[in-house]
Amino acid sequence: MRALLKNRVLQMVLLFTVALVTIGAGDTTDKFSSIGHKMVCVCGCGQILLECNHVGCPDSDRMIGELRNKVAGGGSDTSIFNWFVAKYGPTVLAAPIRGGFDNAAWIVPVVVFILAIVGTAFLIRRWKGRHMLAVPGGAPSMPFAGSDAVRDRIRRETEY
Repeated sequence: MRALLKNRVLQMVLLFTVALVTIGAGDTTDKFSSIGHKMVCVCGCGQILLECNHVGCPDSDRMIGELRNKVAGGGSDTSIFNWFVAKYGPTVLAAPIRGGFDNAAWIVPVVVFILAIVGTAFLIRRWKGRHMLAVPGGAPSMPFAGSDAVRDRIRRETEY
């Protein structure tokens, strides 16, 4: 009795393990959907391929059919993206593929933004420091500001 129960438990564990491993094994809709949402329709509408909804789109049906064929063929995501890029150009991708030269599209804007912030802070600090150094602890003294000769010269130069 005890061996029979142990055998049944072992069979159920094996069955659940196989079920978990094979879950979604033949299901290509998730892969199709995830790849289709990472591409843009090339008709010029700028919408995601699977969401292109303008009437009479000349490209979305053809591209979706090609995507279905590529996913059914069993290619990897990267190979499918590369095929579409080779056929339609890099504008077909909603975001650049991470790797190679495309890393610049991800890294350069962030680096430029950070450098601009740091440069602006440095410039403001320098300007503020220059202003603080120009004004000593007491009131600024102007040489000869109180002399009558300077006042007469100012009056002559500012009269019409």
